[in-house]
Amino acid sequence: MEFTHVNEQGRARMVDVSGKDDSERRAAAQAIVKMQPETLALIKSGGIKKGDVLAVAQVAGIMGAKQTHAVIPMCHPLMITSINIEFAMNEQDSSITIRAEVKTTGKTGVEMEALTAVSIAALTVYDMCKAVDRWMEIGEVKLLEKSGGKSGHVVREECC
Repeated sequence: MEFTHVNEQGRARMVDVSGKDDSERRAAAQAIVKMQPETLALIKSGGIKKGDVLAVAQVAGIMGAKQTHAVIPMCHPLMITSINIEFAMNEQDSSITIRAEVKTTGKTGVEMEALTAVSIAALTVYDMCKAVDRWMEIGEVKLLEKSGGKSGHVVREECC
């Protein structure tokens, strides 16, 4: 495998995708925020003073996906056609799993946009709750699956 984001001089470059065909592209990613059981209970009951944690995190994740090209230097600006973010609360391990699905029709995929969406949503959960639980952990940020383009549909083995 070769790195595609390096020019002949060994310096960073944005890959030229102008010769690629447009195709429907989709990517799903996840992140997990672990917290104290009391923090999860406050989120569920609406007791966080800053407001509705998951509503704010959902909007932040969507905004993050739309702005991926502005914070990841070699990402192309994309016309995203759909972003969906879902939250699953797990009382057994006191965590919230955040999952994002991003779609576009274009010359390059939306993996980075999906990963950015879950990362920004997770950071927003942290920001909204840090006054009651500064030791929350954000982890397991990973691509779950992607489709479209040359590589077609690929699913992480332990996923979906």
